[in-house]
Amino acid sequence: MIPLANRNEVWAKSIMTYTERLADIPEMVVEGKLSRMVGLTLEAEGCRAAIGSLCQVESKSGKRIGAEVVGFAGGRIFLMPTGSTQGLEPGCRVIPLGKRSLAKVGFNLLGRVLDGAGNALDDKGPLRTEAKISLNGKTINPLSRKPVRDSLDVGVRAINSILAVGRGQRMGLFAGTGVGKSVLLGMMTKFTGADVVVVGLIGERGREVNEFVLKTLGEEGMERAVVVASPADDSPLMRVHGAMLATSIAEYFRDQGLDVLLLMDSLTRYAQAHREIALAIDEPPATKGYPPSVFAKLPHLVERAGNGDEGGGSITAFYTVLAEGDDTNDPIADAARGVLDGHIVLSRSLAESGHFPAIDIEASISRVMPDIADKKHMSLSRELRRLYSLYQQNKDLISVGAYQSGSDPRIDEAIAKNSAISEFLQQDMDEAVDIDRSLAELEALLTAN
Repeated sequence: MIPLANRNEVWAKSIMTYTERLADIPEMVVEGKLSRMVGLTLEAEGCRAAIGSLCQVESKSGKRIGAEVVGFAGGRIFLMPTGSTQGLEPGCRVIPLGKRSLAKVGFNLLGRVLDGAGNALDDKGPLRTEAKISLNGKTINPLSRKPVRDSLDVGVRAINSILAVGRGQRMGLFAGTGVGKSVLLGMMTKFTGADVVVVGLIGERGREVNEFVLKTLGEEGMERAVVVASPADDSPLMRVHGAMLATSIAEYFRDQGLDVLLLMDSLTRYAQAHREIALAIDEPPATKGYPPSVFAKLPHLVERAGNGDEGGGSITAFYTVLAEGDDTNDPIADAARGVLDGHIVLSRSLAESGHFPAIDIEASISRVMPDIADKKHMSLSRELRRLYSLYQQNKDLISVGAYQSGSDPRIDEAIAKNSAISEFLQQDMDEAVDIDRSLAELEALLTAN
């Protein structure tokens, strides 16, 4: 018989052992049934699953459809399907899988085109990856991030000289439809000094995906690139996953010590996909139909880019932001400006006049340029901006002949150099201009008599 003084200790050890054994037993899978479908959302009863976990919905014919848990209320869980819902009916089995979506990563992804789920879209054989990482990424302590101090050559003269981009910077590319943003992205993809390029085509037309891969990128651009394409006809969940997958792949290469250029086209389509999901689970709209959770998701995605720890690699990111009706003050554009390190605005009037790339240098800014450019570079950039702005402010007077030559020496100089400045800011899509050449041409332009 155990002495009374030792009984509590023995019981405590027995309880601890029993608890440890319970922890080793896999959690019991509790299946549920599909109760209804409202819009894009499936509702299931009788099963338990965590937010973000995967489930399978099995129809009466045996067809299985993947879905992800996006919300719950009382005894119901809300599921967002990843594929077609044809054939589903009330009472279908809902089977929790007890796992979350992961990103398959590795150097063998270079040169490949993937869908939002990480499956190959090209005909280059099966994917051979090295690891699986979380789609949600990992949080980096802001104090441990390497500061942005080095320039990144993007091969575009107007950006290299006037809007210098640093390794680890996050820039917005604000543009309406049809003003050349895809062509500009393609130029940066082919001409950049980054080690690896990751392109996320989110919510674009399927035709544009093929054209971007074959024509804009080409074989040369694809050699060091990974393309993740989730076109407009994908489910909103797949479009969200596509943006997260592209970012996860970029994070993997950054963690290998490489400099990565991440091009996301577009951040607006990512926000719209989140809006579709949020409204489908009855989250109330706040600003122009966007629920509050959408504005919380944007910084979560954007903050994953940037520099890693000291001694590690970097992710320099460009996110295109669609300006609906050329309005750069819509909610998503306004929110994006607040979380990005600068913005490049493409002008429709410049594009219509045949000026490509149609970068409006007056409305564009790089917030880290003072940290990465020397005093001479900054001085040249400010001087070109001054001359360009002077001409634009007096353009109407000059056009109608109301301005008299000699009235203002500064305006006279702006008029004399306007043609040269316009030519300097334009560039053929097949021409690469590195940083050194950009600065040399800028200096020659401003010092010429």
